[in-house]
Amino acid sequence: MEYRPLGTTGLKASVIGFGAEWIEGMDGDGVRALVDRCVGAGVNIVDCWMSDPAVRSALGAALEPTRERWIIQGHIGSTWQDGQYVRTRDLAQVRPAFEDLLARLRTDHVELGMIHFVDDSAEFRAIMAGEHGFIDYVRELKAAGKVGHVGLSTHNPEVAQLAAECGEVEVILFSVNPAFDLMPASDDLDTLFGDYSDVTGDGIEPVRARLYATCEQRGVAITVMKGYAGGRLLSAETSPFGVALTPAQCLHYALTRPAVASVLAGYKSVAQLEEALAYCEASAEERDYASVLAGAPQHAWYGQCTYCGHCAPCAAGINIALVNKYADLAALHDEAPSSVQAHYEALSATAGCCTGCGACEARCPFGVAIAARMEQTASLFGC
Repeated sequence: MEYRPLGTTGLKASVIGFGAEWIEGMDGDGVRALVDRCVGAGVNIVDCWMSDPAVRSALGAALEPTRERWIIQGHIGSTWQDGQYVRTRDLAQVRPAFEDLLARLRTDHVELGMIHFVDDSAEFRAIMAGEHGFIDYVRELKAAGKVGHVGLSTHNPEVAQLAAECGEVEVILFSVNPAFDLMPASDDLDTLFGDYSDVTGDGIEPVRARLYATCEQRGVAITVMKGYAGGRLLSAETSPFGVALTPAQCLHYALTRPAVASVLAGYKSVAQLEEALAYCEASAEERDYASVLAGAPQHAWYGQCTYCGHCAPCAAGINIALVNKYADLAALHDEAPSSVQAHYEALSATAGCCTGCGACEARCPFGVAIAARMEQTASLFGC
């Protein structure tokens, strides 16, 4: 298992995580089997947004024997009212719901306290301005040690951008997959889970690209939800690309985005968990999402570097995918940020080493003009 830093929290998370959403309806033995297999494989991060008391209790009982090894993402603002889930900022409901979460998870703290499900920019601003006293309660929890670090969950990249820039949110639970990355920002979930009629444009949506760059530069970690687009990417009938991706391809796509630390997939069975865990031993060919994305309409992907690495090897020793990633991070600013410049200059071969031979371009599935990009990047960074 690979582990990555969770931004500036000091924590390291397994790249394959456990999104516990689908354990609803499982008995205790089923939940325990999932958790035990996670432990055996080295999975160490779990997300629990669900407010159903039975779900929380089953998960808590399963986690208890190995609690010290887990990073728990526990959500603040997810409540259980009259037998159903209600998202709210009303502290009269929020406080007892979070205390219930701790009690049922059999712990006195969670490592990541997630401001739950904010998909509207105005709502985020209102929360951070102190409306309803919600953010004060989050800060109170952190001061008391009941929350180690403040996070936020959202599907909207504009909200995530605001969170990444606010200086208080350290981890963002965000939906990342190759279909969503082509779609415009929206606070309407039906846009994301519709028929993909808005999958247009000339590559990754600029708002999403900027979000990834901001998180990378500011040390804000992204943990991923909806890595399979709710399962749609795993079926040729529902995939916007016309063919099915495998779990390994979806996971690798998410894990190659800047700032992504872990993908928290949901599992209805140990067999589904095994499919995700197989990523750790998968070959480069098995992880290869580019061969599928290259079959997407050219207006969506042509000319766009997805950091897939098909361009390798470079005769001059350049890590082209990484150079392009640093160039994309820097291009969103008037000048290259010092942190990006330093990482770029530390490379054993920079874009200035490019001989323009063109061998990489023949291997690129997306028709990227790599030699021209290397020339532009050398000019941008000065080497």
